[in-house]
Amino acid sequence: MKRSLSYLWPLTKNYESHFSGMLEVTWINGRKVLDSANANYSYGALQEVMDRGLAQTSADRAAPVLVLGLGGGSVIPLLRKKYNYYGKITAVEIDPAIIEIAINEFGIEAHQPLELICADAEIYVSSTPEKFGLIIIDLFLDLEVPDQFFSENFWKDLAGLLQPSGKILFNAGVNSAHEVQISNLLKNDKLKIDFRKKEEVYGSNTLLLGTKL
Repeated sequence: MKRSLSYLWPLTKNYESHFSGMLEVTWINGRKVLDSANANYSYGALQEVMDRGLAQTSADRAAPVLVLGLGGGSVIPLLRKKYNYYGKITAVEIDPAIIEIAINEFGIEAHQPLELICADAEIYVSSTPEKFGLIIIDLFLDLEVPDQFFSENFWKDLAGLLQPSGKILFNAGVNSAHEVQISNLLKNDKLKIDFRKKEEVYGSNTLLLGTKL
């Protein structure tokens, strides 16, 4: 019934987040989306952006995948259903409200094997012994990527988590944001990551596609 009514008018449920303020889960045109005050967090334009990035990311589909920044989890059904990744997915999300939404509103736990970790991505990356074939970074607060996720220390730790020839998909900015930080990252040879930059993905986002050298 809700899905049918959503074609007539949007149906919205609000969640309060300590990190992102008010979040909205909205039934619109037959599907749910998750939005912050100014940005789509999952299952709308963001899912289209990540879909286009994954289409150009040829990682080992059996290898473990790390997702930093869960949102509603829309990248996970893309990995499982469209791109046939079948290894374990570890999703790290600092915001317990978003994890609750991903579980209760979007049924993310159906996509096993899956581990959901409520933690700061920077701390997790600096401490985990795990290795991954694909790392997806989507660490926005509203429309901004916090500065620490462009730092050299964060990216050195991140590079150390990649298996040989492992891949990275980084949602790095919206509407030309973070141009200086992105440029510095692309010029950093110490990371041993070969990057490709994709601009205006779905009309707005900058994606970095990386391969460990």
